[in-house]
Amino acid sequence: MVKERPETRQFPGISTRVIHHGETYANETGTVMPPIFPSSTFVHGNLHGFDYTRSGNPNFRILEKILASVEDSKFSTVFASGVSAITAIASSLKCGDLVLCEENLYGCTVRLFEKIFSNFGIKTKWLDFTKESNKDLIKDLSPSMIWIESPTNPLLKVIDINSICNEARKINVPVVVDNTFCTALLQKPLSLGATISLTSTTKYINGHSDALGGAICTNDSQWQEKMQFAQKALGLQPSPFDCWLITRGIKTLPLRLTKQVANAAEIANLLADHPSVNWVRYPFRSDHPQNHIAINQMQSGGAIVTASLKGDQDESYSFCKKLRYFSLAESLGGVESLICHPATMTHASVSDSVKNHLGINESLVRFSIGCEDLEDLSSDLEKALDHLK
Repeated sequence: MVKERPETRQFPGISTRVIHHGETYANETGTVMPPIFPSSTFVHGNLHGFDYTRSGNPNFRILEKILASVEDSKFSTVFASGVSAITAIASSLKCGDLVLCEENLYGCTVRLFEKIFSNFGIKTKWLDFTKESNKDLIKDLSPSMIWIESPTNPLLKVIDINSICNEARKINVPVVVDNTFCTALLQKPLSLGATISLTSTTKYINGHSDALGGAICTNDSQWQEKMQFAQKALGLQPSPFDCWLITRGIKTLPLRLTKQVANAAEIANLLADHPSVNWVRYPFRSDHPQNHIAINQMQSGGAIVTASLKGDQDESYSFCKKLRYFSLAESLGGVESLICHPATMTHASVSDSVKNHLGINESLVRFSIGCEDLEDLSSDLEKALDHLK
């Protein structure tokens, strides 16, 4: 008896989509990996309509197509960095507009709003969006935009994205979600009601700490037009080479992230059980304050772990320096494990009063868990922690 073949899936899975990107703009060569198109200028009237790389390049389009597929979005626009993507969105605002921001955002986002965009009359109000009462302020304050990230950097607060978006929709206000810590593999802001999903592709999407990039995904055609205009008019475009590197990197994103998340869950438990640690934040641990929300809107707890050490700044720094497999560095999401001291690194530009209010103090450290063997990472941490006793 002939065994029937299983039905072909209507849509390929995520691991297939990140590998098979489609158009290479070099079909006549048979190349498996698309080439780099470093040209600044294209001859008028070419088949694909390219003219000047600031307004479009084959490497941009290849990466944008992959990112839109991963995000399940209609549109994607790539930028030179995550900060460039933030700038593109802010450029759509006008003098007098109010942006309601989650109070614990990435330090560079805070700096942009407080030190740059404020000079052009853009106002910000910082709220703790984990508090139900603050959601009521969305209607009362009538903002022009809402800006959140979840989990937040570095405290890993988990914001109920769907709830925020439901309130924003009542007054037709766009919601921007910085999804860098999760990527669309772990959380899809657009499916939860967000207008824009923002990602620093420097981090997990690329995964090898060798390229800068940012991306904005949306299902709104008007926002897509705004982002394409900002990319061209403000010169926020990435380099073709960086797009090529990120296209290469995203092919292994599902594999890398699976390993990183598995490592992170174990590392979070190890830290929580050690006497030199005050507390640990990891979204999928039951002691996380918003654990129930995390489980509802995330596929897993991610690969970032934040902890409060029993030590002052000097002792915390000493701990960081004693680690062998965790490099002291500001970035995250690469195959290598990193440790960061947010108060003096990622959030150094944030005022001391705000850091104290948020709880970003001298004993706080943030771990970006990589793809190393868990046994090596665990042993490394235990040795360094033992010196804090």
